[in-house]
Amino acid sequence: ARASGPGITIDGSMGYKFIRAFIQNYGYGAAPVYNASYVVNLFTSGATWINFDGVETIKAKISYAKEKNLLGYKAFQLSNDDNWALSRAAQIEENNDKDKQRLLLLILLPIGLVLILIASLICYFRRTAIKSKVMIILGRRNLRTPGTSTPAAEYFDSDTPNLQVFSFSDIKAATNNFSSANKLGEGGFGPVYKGNLPRGQEFAVKRLSATSTQGLEEFKNEVSLTARLQHVNLLRVLGYCTERDENMLIYEYLPNKSLDLYLFDPIRRYVLDWQKRVNIIEGVTQGLLYLQEYSNFRVIHRDLKASNILLDNELNPKISDFGMAKLFRKDVDEANTGRIVGTYGYVPPEYVKKGIYSMKYDVYSFGVLLLQIISSKRNARYYGTSENLNFLEYAFEQWKDSKGKEFIDPSLDDSSSPCKLLNCMQVALLCVQENPEDRPSMLEVSSMLKDDSMAIAAPKRPAFSAKGDENAETSSTSRQEIYSFNDPELSQLEPR
Repeated sequence: ARASGPGITIDGSMGYKFIRAFIQNYGYGAAPVYNASYVVNLFTSGATWINFDGVETIKAKISYAKEKNLLGYKAFQLSNDDNWALSRAAQIEENNDKDKQRLLLLILLPIGLVLILIASLICYFRRTAIKSKVMIILGRRNLRTPGTSTPAAEYFDSDTPNLQVFSFSDIKAATNNFSSANKLGEGGFGPVYKGNLPRGQEFAVKRLSATSTQGLEEFKNEVSLTARLQHVNLLRVLGYCTERDENMLIYEYLPNKSLDLYLFDPIRRYVLDWQKRVNIIEGVTQGLLYLQEYSNFRVIHRDLKASNILLDNELNPKISDFGMAKLFRKDVDEANTGRIVGTYGYVPPEYVKKGIYSMKYDVYSFGVLLLQIISSKRNARYYGTSENLNFLEYAFEQWKDSKGKEFIDPSLDDSSSPCKLLNCMQVALLCVQENPEDRPSMLEVSSMLKDDSMAIAAPKRPAFSAKGDENAETSSTSRQEIYSFNDPELSQLEPR
């Protein structure tokens, strides 16, 4: 039906001035917008409603009308319409705008607080980092060669990670003035002490002695290198002290001390059953794999031995003492040196004779260590019926004659373990071959130890074997030359 009512013409249209007057007189909740004209979605006048469509439609129409300079709008009458859902459209739009403002405030306020917090944390950590760097620089400036005033800071690489710098007074107090009760042992570097910080943290302190067989070069090497190495099977360095002509390294403290104290003790060796020894073998293997394959650079330890394997509360192994270690780029396989250092019984023949060292150096040392772990025997002894065989010769002869069980510690039982003793013995003998090329890599060693069904080559006669070495005299002389270097049989505890 055609619309009718106040202000509506015969054809059903309504003029602009009539709409304005009508809304002013009868409109509910009308509000002036757009040049003071009045627009509402709906308003009621008795039983008659005038509808201006939905909110978005009205906005479009108003925009169009303003653009075309129109003076009025179409309107129509709905008689007795009960659709109240449309009667509050304008009010809902207004409420929605307010809700949007509140929501925007609720979103922006937490974001602002979070940004302020992040900015505060960044400032705090930057100040802490700057302070730490200043302490490192000051600590390095204090590094002195014992008995001189020559600074040695230039020996540290520029990318050496930050370490905590301990004051001499703190170390002195923590070790009870370096008392004998706190002394853990002594090695080539110097005495080792246990320390206790006021917070209850325990640590071990290596103190470089004036008569040290290692010295400042090894100290600087260990500070620079150890701090970069992070692995569960490597001893963690905490910091250092270089005050008052002192050079001290601070490490995590391991209460069970070193592996040699168990292997070669007639009573304590029973603490290490076969499963515990397997765990130690696997841990040392993983530590060497990290050094050779998985770190950012290759590291040759050059002093792997039982006294440098420390044990934590659960008897998990950690490789320690990197004073003689060498760092390689990934594309370098070997190098040589004119300075022969090492420990009798753990040094490979190519290093003794030619000064050549490579990753196969540590493989050789690992083979000696593995034979010691399965036999509980020292390597600086002679064996056999006539006691004329060195440790490696004796192991090879026993294996060759199918008497491997006579070489192995009789207290060990591998019946319930997938890792078999004789398999370990064969792998160890492969590691101590005369020719470095005949030795497996640590990756191959790891695979052979994990899978006893894997085909393994038969080992040749090992290095330093008088029967198989045409240069037996040279070999014998070489043994005497390296006998004096940090003999593990002559020391109590190696530096921690």
